[in-house]
Amino acid sequence: MRECGNSEMRECWNRLLICLLRGIHCLLLLPTATAFLLTGCQRDERADDYAGSSSCRECHAEFYRKWETSHHGRALQPVTPELVARDLTEMAQPITVGEATYQVNLKKREVVETFKDGKKTSYPLLHTLGGKNVYYFLTPLEKGKLQVLPVAFRLADKTWFNTTASMLRHFHADGDTPLEWRDSMLTFNTACFSCHVSQLEKNYDLKHESYKTVWREPGISCETCHGPAEKHNTVCRALPKGQSPTNLFLKSWRTFTSDQIDSSCATCHAKMIPLTPSFIPGETYFDHYDLVTLEDRDFSADGRDLGENYTYTLWLMNPCAKKSNLNCVSCHTSSGRYRFAAGVTNDVNAACSSCHSDRVKNIKAHSRHAPEGKAGACIACHMPMTSFAAMRRSDHSQRPPCPEAAKRYGAKSACILCHDKKDETWAAEKVREWFPDDQRRKKMLRIGELIDPARKRDWKTLPEMLAYLQEPASQTEEVVCASLVRLFRDCPDARIWPVVRQALSHPSALVRGAAAGTLAGNLRDSETVAVLCRALNDPIRVVRIQAAQSLAAFPRTTLDKAALVALAKAEEELLGMLTARPDDWASHYNLGNYRMARGDFSSAMDSYKISMKLRGDTVMPFVNAAVLASQQGNLQEAISYLRQASKNHPEHGPVHLNLGLALAETGDLVGAEKALRIAMKDPSCAAQAAYNCAVLVGQRNPGGAVEILRFALKYEPQNARFHEALRYYESAGRRP
Repeated sequence: MRECGNSEMRECWNRLLICLLRGIHCLLLLPTATAFLLTGCQRDERADDYAGSSSCRECHAEFYRKWETSHHGRALQPVTPELVARDLTEMAQPITVGEATYQVNLKKREVVETFKDGKKTSYPLLHTLGGKNVYYFLTPLEKGKLQVLPVAFRLADKTWFNTTASMLRHFHADGDTPLEWRDSMLTFNTACFSCHVSQLEKNYDLKHESYKTVWREPGISCETCHGPAEKHNTVCRALPKGQSPTNLFLKSWRTFTSDQIDSSCATCHAKMIPLTPSFIPGETYFDHYDLVTLEDRDFSADGRDLGENYTYTLWLMNPCAKKSNLNCVSCHTSSGRYRFAAGVTNDVNAACSSCHSDRVKNIKAHSRHAPEGKAGACIACHMPMTSFAAMRRSDHSQRPPCPEAAKRYGAKSACILCHDKKDETWAAEKVREWFPDDQRRKKMLRIGELIDPARKRDWKTLPEMLAYLQEPASQTEEVVCASLVRLFRDCPDARIWPVVRQALSHPSALVRGAAAGTLAGNLRDSETVAVLCRALNDPIRVVRIQAAQSLAAFPRTTLDKAALVALAKAEEELLGMLTARPDDWASHYNLGNYRMARGDFSSAMDSYKISMKLRGDTVMPFVNAAVLASQQGNLQEAISYLRQASKNHPEHGPVHLNLGLALAETGDLVGAEKALRIAMKDPSCAAQAAYNCAVLVGQRNPGGAVEILRFALKYEPQNARFHEALRYYESAGRRP
């Protein structure tokens, strides 16, 4: 075996390009930072058909009163003197954020920014977001942006706090740093718009990077959930007094199934990826959104909420919801209130007692806690509250506490939320003592045992992962199945492919969509292509889009007429998704991936450049632009993209793998080795980086190459190429 020369480096580069093209499956699994505040849009009908919520008061005065004062109705409010007097208190002292201090002046309704050199800027408090736990404040910036201000107000204790510091995900192993408050992640127009206002028009101008955003109503209006009311009003006003219309010309939730109700609520209460620019209540969630699951580190490996994930992912893991007609409005009113709160029924166990009356009647025997106070509430153990960014949310999986899993996977169990002077080990011993053979605990531990190694790309337990996916759907969790299938995108073992193909027949659209995306990595198998072609006709859009994504790089000449017709329709839906959010860097990045897979290299580079312009501190647009530039013979351009990405993320593995290969191509072997050794620290590319590093090192130091290859084999112990190289360098090291 000889040292990897230019032609071999080009082959490695081509293999990496194929690898990145396989990465198109990540289209619907955007990085956490992008999905963090991503929400859907509930608008589809003509604006002229909307009458406004005030028109509902004429006949529905009581409902209007409840809605008007609800958190839905006040999801966004103008900062008026009345709101200031009613809800806010003066800031005790300025808050330091970054290089400046910020002082709120309630009389002028503004925030004053002061730098060390004395420079001051005033920002008006224009709108508030929230109102249940916290008020975030919006201020107008250049080019029509509405920006979340760096100080916010916590309602529970009437105190001001640092907005971005509260959003740190301290549970991440690699740490986190606060966003700069002007970051686009905190630009309301871009990141968190449509769940706080009704009938929005974002009006983003890509050429000038500006907004002319308008909305019909602040907050979530009556028509957001019931559809346009103008025709309903016209018909009802024309009827004789006392007569009801035969056609309401509205979306009536009384006729909705539980799935339709949950889908309608989940459009805002989920960590999702929009597929379309519109959703009408009553439609299917996965026709308009994909859903982030346990592949994301905002969840613990056993499926507990660690960040701002809203509720829908965990709700899909709720055993009560799966076994009954329990849905969102079972516990919440249409205005978002809790049905069993004090002043309503004040019976927090009422929702549970209809199915679990024996346990509710004898809380002490069931829970081992006194029935009085918080300990007497089912939700204390089954829906514990966690806090993130000064907001509190309950665990809607409604599973029992599992302190053993919490200890293993970094969550905090309900036990320790109450017994805060104890630890998870103590709680785990108590739970095992009380419930020595609890199957639910075993199930939760099993979930963690499957997801945790898959996240770490540790495939020693792959047979157990595959076995789980092959169990009857009724005995597994769709969220866990989808998570595993998505995580398989980083698995080099060919045993996954028959199981992933089988997952395309799963009853859950979430799982089928995940499978369709993962199969992008197996297009050389004719059976995979066949099942993807069938998936193009799936009844649910998310599956069709993922199948079209995966087939983007596949030669059209080998497909029959029916498959080509289905693919053309699905690609139209895919392109609709990719162009629906022109102010989103990830949309342009993903569009570039699609265009590159289709061979439209010039347009692909245009998309990558827009993506880089919108978000200059990202990684993948730079990496894929570099791959594309290299393929077109522009190696120095490729290196410049990779150096920029390296500057933004000095420890990013794939960036340094690509940079190492590119530098080796130019003959800079010292720089190449340095970059590859950095890439070896990242499990996602450690094996490939180590192999290429060994080839670079081997000619001058066969013993060093042997050591590096043994490191590579820890990640891919069955890789024949690695073993061949190891034998070669072991032999070379013994030569005189």
